Amino acid sequence: MNQIIIHVDMDAFYASVEIRDNPSLRGKPLIIGSLPNERGVAATCSYEARKYGVRSGMNIKEAYMRCPGGIYMHPNFEKYRAVSAALHEIWDSYATASEAIALDEAYLDVTERAGSFDGACEIARTIKRRTFAELGLTCSVGVAYSKTAAKTASEEKKPDGYFEIPDEKAFVELMIDRDVRELYTVGEKTAEKLHAAGIHTVRDIQQKQDEVARLLGKQGRWLAQLSFGIDNRKVTPYLPQNAKSISRELTFQQDVFDEVLLGDVLFLISLCVEHRAKRHGLHGNGVSLKITFSDMKSISRSKSPVQCDTALDIFREASLLFREVEKRPIRLIGAGIYNLSDETERQLSLEDYLETSRLNREAELKAQFDAMQNRYGLDFAGHVEQIYNAETLHRTAEYMRKHRR
Repeated sequence: MNQIIIHVDMDAFYASVEIRDNPSLRGKPLIIGSLPNERGVAATCSYEARKYGVRSGMNIKEAYMRCPGGIYMHPNFEKYRAVSAALHEIWDSYATASEAIALDEAYLDVTERAGSFDGACEIARTIKRRTFAELGLTCSVGVAYSKTAAKTASEEKKPDGYFEIPDEKAFVELMIDRDVRELYTVGEKTAEKLHAAGIHTVRDIQQKQDEVARLLGKQGRWLAQLSFGIDNRKVTPYLPQNAKSISRELTFQQDVFDEVLLGDVLFLISLCVEHRAKRHGLHGNGVSLKITFSDMKSISRSKSPVQCDTALDIFREASLLFREVEKRPIRLIGAGIYNLSDETERQLSLEDYLETSRLNREAELKAQFDAMQNRYGLDFAGHVEQIYNAETLHRTAEYMRKHRR
């Protein structure tokens, strides 16, 4: 039997959760993300806000210009993660393999469980019913023979949609005369390149395969296959150890030139990176630093191989990289680790066995926390776990920026 895949995608997830929990928001243009007087973007928005041209990832200032009468809210990621866990528990119960793409989206391989395409369609309808009945949220679901077709199907009737694409012929018939932008993986820049070359539709890709390949290389050959509905990729469950890197970054509401403040924020970011890595039993063999200046120019620096098992290691190496960066106002700062591997694969050093080494690390951490408490009047050591939350980290950094002693 050929594979049968269901793609499930929640409708305006963050906004829908907030509307569910506060029905007075229903029918109103709701934008979740930064507030209009802050720096940042719209993470998502209700369909009422989309009528004004607001889109996910849009600069919040532009969103406000388009929709000044909208309701703007900060995201509550802790709540969204809890809802997401409940969603995936429902979805995964029907699949032999589940590939979570985000908190609100997943591919499900239901080939064995369904037994037939009709059986898969019944599973898809059941998923829609249960998602709404148990969590009060709507989702759009696509049933198809491939991942690309399933993703295309779930987008076809949004919101609260349902669509089927049983085979390659049905996919081609649906897509053949549509703009290339509607083909999976074709973003704005790729579409511009294709349009400039006179390639506007999926049919054009079919008829000009060699030209598309010359223009886009490996991606072009992939698009040529997709234009005929060919996609043999399997549903692959996500494993944390498959990640290429672990990082965290932070955007300030006002540009920062104070190197001490930037160093302290870099230390907090390093704590967050260490926490996430240890949660998944991973460690890195390289450290990276990301900086965006006030003029929006971004740079990145990295160093490998280097020991980066603890927050102190990450902070120390990232600080060395930061010292080499041009000194001017900074809008964003971030750090991360890469070349990840399972901790069980790490060769222990002599220091790992020495009690004095552990005590020295604890003393160094305490000294850093004490110095920061003197500078900002905050008990960092007593509230480290709260700082792991992205929203709390941002609030803490903003408090530090405003109350530096």
